[in-house]
Amino acid sequence: MNEYFIIQGGRPLEGEVRVSGNKNAALPMLAATLLTDEPVTLRNVPRIGDVDAMLALLQYLGAEVLANGGDAITLQARHIETRKLSPELCRQIRASILLAGPMVGRLGQVELPPPGGDVIGRRRIDTHLLALEALGASVEVDPQTHTIAIRADGLQGADMLLDEASVTATENALMAAALTPSRTVIRNAASEPHVQNLCHMLQGMGARIDGVGSNTLVVEGRERLKGGVFDIGPDILEIGSFLGLGAVTPGEIRIKQVQADDLRMVLYVFRERLGVNCWLDGDDLVVGAKQDLEIAMDVGGAVPKIDDGPWPHFPADLLSIALVVATQARGTVLIHEKMFESRLFFVDKLISMGARIILCDPHRAVVVGPSQLYGQTLSSPDIRAGMALVMAALAAQGESVIANVGQIDRGYERLEEKLQALGASIVRTDRPVHV
Repeated sequence: MNEYFIIQGGRPLEGEVRVSGNKNAALPMLAATLLTDEPVTLRNVPRIGDVDAMLALLQYLGAEVLANGGDAITLQARHIETRKLSPELCRQIRASILLAGPMVGRLGQVELPPPGGDVIGRRRIDTHLLALEALGASVEVDPQTHTIAIRADGLQGADMLLDEASVTATENALMAAALTPSRTVIRNAASEPHVQNLCHMLQGMGARIDGVGSNTLVVEGRERLKGGVFDIGPDILEIGSFLGLGAVTPGEIRIKQVQADDLRMVLYVFRERLGVNCWLDGDDLVVGAKQDLEIAMDVGGAVPKIDDGPWPHFPADLLSIALVVATQARGTVLIHEKMFESRLFFVDKLISMGARIILCDPHRAVVVGPSQLYGQTLSSPDIRAGMALVMAALAAQGESVIANVGQIDRGYERLEEKLQALGASIVRTDRPVHV
């Protein structure tokens, strides 16, 4: 069933908002519950579409949901009943690939259909397979179905260099190595906060991991891991989304209980490059009611660039948010999205709303601001672009209708409720709307 957001823009937003748990930590941590036959409780779990899809996959494999209330879930994978993942469920979620490491580590075998997820360009999985092969697994890919069969007759520790600092490939290597009773070194590892969150969980389950937060991880695996209770940190991408929202709408927004150390580059880009008036107040991040957005020129008046990169650089998933903020700031900026060749294709929707943007190629867009935005009828192409369109609609004059909000639900929990609490005019409907 297609659902829609109907938004009346131009209203002041003010108040407090508490972001949900980190989606990109929750998904690998849910996958890691397969590494033990003991109960595992995760707290601060975001109730979003991708989490529901991952839970469905775990239950398909035989995991039991012992408790599921509030923001906590307790799972126990005493018996894994199949080595073949459901193609239908895998098509719903990109993170299905995260089950490869736990399944091979615990059972020595998995058959993985092609993963789904956002259509934002080619998303290679070679690094995952190369990491598992380095640990001793064999990989076969069916040329017709593209199903990946991974098998191992006992994994062995290895000293590996990932060919890219892939977050999910690092997580797969970590989970497989945690059940490999020898020493594994993962070089060029991703070091994002959600990777660190998974490392701390694996440490609590009994694995020894040195170098957490760096790009070299040393894992001393165990033959058996235990259960436990583990907390998921706040979602940096949701924090960045509400930060951007506060910048383009009038009114003061207080984002509760952030982890400031994880926000250094995010705050630098929004404050120093885009001129957003925001500050840390204890454990909270406050976006001021008065904004005078101006893009900071490079030395000599050159047009600046905002680009993404591996942690601790600016997150790729927040470039869509930064781009909308740039449409409301004085000046010109180049947005350079290096990772996915289709992520910027949503800018035509912003152009239809009145934004002045030149899409140079699939990876680069020049934004000239400020522009008055006007409500339009739109459709969400993916999670982050969907949130960017919601931001633009709330900043625009008039009414906007956004279709395909199920994409947004995959990454944001109860979004319209949080926005309504801040004073936004946003309603969800399933009535037919022409898009």
